[in-house]
Amino acid sequence: MNDVLFHIGEQDVSVRHALSAVVLVVLAIVLMRVLKTGMERRATKNPEQRSRLYSARLLVNYALWVLVAMGCLALLRIDVTVLLASSAALLVVISLSVQQTFTDVFSGVVLLVEGTIRVGDVLELGTLVGRVKDIRLRTSTIYTHEGMSVVVPNRRFINENVVNWSHHASLTRFSVGLSVAYGSDEQRVRSVLADCATKHPLVITEDQEHPVVVRLVGFGANTLDFEVLFWSRNVFRIEQTKSEIRSAILETFQSRARPTPAPYPHRTLRKWPCCPEAQHRYDSKPRPQVFGRCREPARMPRSMLK
Repeated sequence: MNDVLFHIGEQDVSVRHALSAVVLVVLAIVLMRVLKTGMERRATKNPEQRSRLYSARLLVNYALWVLVAMGCLALLRIDVTVLLASSAALLVVISLSVQQTFTDVFSGVVLLVEGTIRVGDVLELGTLVGRVKDIRLRTSTIYTHEGMSVVVPNRRFINENVVNWSHHASLTRFSVGLSVAYGSDEQRVRSVLADCATKHPLVITEDQEHPVVVRLVGFGANTLDFEVLFWSRNVFRIEQTKSEIRSAILETFQSRARPTPAPYPHRTLRKWPCCPEAQHRYDSKPRPQVFGRCREPARMPRSMLK
């Protein structure tokens, strides 16, 4: 057991030292698996603590691997100070080349410690919307509505604005808009919008503090703009819920004997004065320059002069 296996500088590494390092690594792996099993059982009993337990397990795993690495170096009699001094220049070059990686790792530690973003949260990061599937030390995985798993560097969660739809609230308010023509029955439109939203199974209706509300939000050039506000827990699939509410609104309006007028664009045309004096006044006005030449005056049709 004391036979020299290999040499590291002036240090002799025996078989006993190498076996001790291997045993230390095996014990660390066994301890991590036991820790994972225990936390999974606890998370099953208390689902609300699942994300916190997951973050705690990752931090313990990373810390344990650091301790194992230091222990193996000590068992193999490797002087860390000498190793760092001899490779100082190389470490500087490596640190400059992987600066973004270090930023991602530090951001991952911040995410795991703070707990503001957890596994299972629905996030909006720029144009990306999805559920957090996994949080690692350098990257995180987001599962989108399209069924894609997007790997995101952790620094984006620190440097960019993140909307956490699952943070501190299980209910979220959404809206569906509708534009109708001027002259439509306002009370009828309000009734249809509220009815279609209330009848949807994923819309919260039993909570008096979160009612379904219909508002007139604006006067367009050709439209009256309404929106119905509702609350739902179905954050991840809310676009499908909105689509079903819009379909119900359309079906309700089309099934009635007197459908609501469509908001088509309207234009008012004024007939030109049909007399020679008006044509003369029009012709006598100065014309704008077009490419250096005076544009010829437009002549009124003879049919309008009669």
